Amino acid sequence: MLGTKQEKEIRMKKSTKFMATGAVIVLSLGGVANAQENGPKGGFFESLDADGNGEITKAEAEAAHAKRFAEADTNGDGLLSAEELQAGAEKRMADRFARMIERHDKDGNGLLSPEELGEGRQASMFERLDTDGNGVISTEEAAAARERMRKGGGQHRPRG
Repeated sequence: MLGTKQEKEIRMKKSTKFMATGAVIVLSLGGVANAQENGPKGGFFESLDADGNGEITKAEAEAAHAKRFAEADTNGDGLLSAEELQAGAEKRMADRFARMIERHDKDGNGLLSPEELGEGRQASMFERLDTDGNGVISTEEAAAARERMRKGGGQHRPRG
């Protein structure tokens, strides 16, 4: 049987490995957001599908996992600190905001006006929520929209 100190070290290593794995999963979720924002091409799936054959092998997933971890581990110690995780999150958000500006900046000035940001989006959202088309969103319509989102459909109005 291992001594108390050795057992404690093993538990610490396992705990650290578990936490690091969880952190990489969180980092990978940034890739999912990327895929949702970038559409089917150039998204998360494609970043995993190294040979571009439309399938992700276990080896490809493991390689992508190792790459993302290495990128996040800026000091190269094989562990992720809160600072490294925060830096990665800040970079992903900065990239996301840059894409958002690129997508909506109609006049090319690098800034978003209220019109550029909301152009068509608010009216479209309102129309999707107002399922009976009477010009108002009732508490029932709002609750139904929340329920559709909760179920993972992501759609504000059922397709028909």
